[in-house]
Amino acid sequence: MDLFSLGFPIMEEIRRQGKLCDVTLKVDDQSFSAHRIVLAATIPYFNAMFTHDMVESKQRDITIQGIEAVALEALINFAYSGRVILDNNNVQSVMVGASFLQLHKVRDACADFLKRRFHPNNVLGIRSFADTLGCTPLVEEADKYIQQYFHDVSMSDEYFSLSCTDLLSIVRRDELHVFSEEQVFEAVMRWVKKEPDMRRKDLPRLLATVRMPLLTPHYLADRVAVEELIRTSHECRDLLDEARDYHLMPERRSLLQSFRTRPRCCNYIMGHIFAVGGLTKSGDSLSTVEVFDPIVGRWQLAEAMSMLRSRVGVAVMRNRLYAFGGYNGCDRLSTVEVFDPQKRMWSRVSPMHCKRSAVGAAALNDCLYVCGGYDGVTSLNTVECYQPDKDEWSVVASMIKHRSAGGVVAFEGFIYALGGHDGLSIFDSVERYDPHTSKWTACVPMLTRRCRLGVATLNGKLYVCGGYDGSTFLQTVEMFDPATNQWRMVAPMNVMRSRVALVANMGKLWAIGGYDGVSNLSTVEVYDPTTDSWSFVASMCAHEGGVGVGVIPIC
Repeated sequence: MDLFSLGFPIMEEIRRQGKLCDVTLKVDDQSFSAHRIVLAATIPYFNAMFTHDMVESKQRDITIQGIEAVALEALINFAYSGRVILDNNNVQSVMVGASFLQLHKVRDACADFLKRRFHPNNVLGIRSFADTLGCTPLVEEADKYIQQYFHDVSMSDEYFSLSCTDLLSIVRRDELHVFSEEQVFEAVMRWVKKEPDMRRKDLPRLLATVRMPLLTPHYLADRVAVEELIRTSHECRDLLDEARDYHLMPERRSLLQSFRTRPRCCNYIMGHIFAVGGLTKSGDSLSTVEVFDPIVGRWQLAEAMSMLRSRVGVAVMRNRLYAFGGYNGCDRLSTVEVFDPQKRMWSRVSPMHCKRSAVGAAALNDCLYVCGGYDGVTSLNTVECYQPDKDEWSVVASMIKHRSAGGVVAFEGFIYALGGHDGLSIFDSVERYDPHTSKWTACVPMLTRRCRLGVATLNGKLYVCGGYDGSTFLQTVEMFDPATNQWRMVAPMNVMRSRVALVANMGKLWAIGGYDGVSNLSTVEVYDPTTDSWSFVASMCAHEGGVGVGVIPIC
């Protein structure tokens, strides 16, 4: 017989009848009768009070300070039933009470309840509340949300009530997710202009955290320089001059390197993962697109591209997904199309100068770069830059190596090109492009030569996975740490994956599809850097390997 589960409901009924109660807890003008033994057995605070030589251990009536009556009632009921019903009206008072009474599981349940209700209009208030209680996990989750949805948060009433110190702690973060630094500048100016007489003195300190060298020359001239609050401040004008010098004198950029010249990078984006194009089991090219929704945890079909594309380059900029070139089963392609998730439509934009399949693509600042690939005759070393605002392509400096089926990624203000092959050799080499000097520079090579590899960045590190080394289909994974300028192996994937796509989402790496030497793969596995381990998640529903992948943040 289960005495425990049968006993507590009976004790609850005895209490409801007012029998055998030996203590009354008083809050404000309300009183709650209970049994000392039950409270001591279930609530750490009362265990300490009743089993140690405290004056309350003998008192019949005890006045409780620092907890609301509604919360105390709910938590006494919890002591008997093991249940507490949370809603928007009581969750904060119950969380305060649970913290006070050292009911950590109830406090954590309240924190989870609040986390699920984060909204740009309330997250700053919830963060402040969690900070007051010393609930570090909820503070950290709120920080991640603020970082991911900074623009929306900066429009809220709570944002305008922030202190200068609190605002500084937000806008100086590397992890802010913004389309461009313009959004940070505008957010700072909105806050200052809410109470200009009081806050104009704070503008120099705030503006020093805005990465003004990352603003375009046009924006600096047409928007920043005409701002009266900036024109009338020597310190603000100095920051503006620094940003102008960064653009006007490229040769001095090495002297200006600071956090203000480093692009922001949010590692905790929660986004929809789009798998684009790729191959059927029989090796035919696809126009199919599917999307993984992290909230429901499964893949579903999305709007197809207008053209068949395997070995396609994919990149995301300003919440739009671009598909570059690829192979349609007959020809290598120079065409480019873009998906707008708001309109749920693909549309064509200007084509590249060159036909490119097995091409790498990445977004940096306000430009998209495509590097190398295969034009049907030879592996390419040429690089093109696309400016979406102008719908124009320009040719920039060529890579040192001709690279087809290499990895391309934006990292710490550079475009990195890794591995690949030139038709004869497979590379372990790495090079990076500096958009300010328009030069490619050789970097520390990978530990393994790889083509058809996956590449992504996470938490300030650069990862490569899988690929083919000329004899073996790889499942190894290596990580580059710019602090040490070295590569090292991390946990290998569960299966070999050549033609694999790698992408960061929700603080983890997702290895999607590929080819294991026998068959194309629809499986997906996820790497958790905190445990250095890979685990399988839901497989794709409409692709077998060879996909291009991009993440569109959920905003």
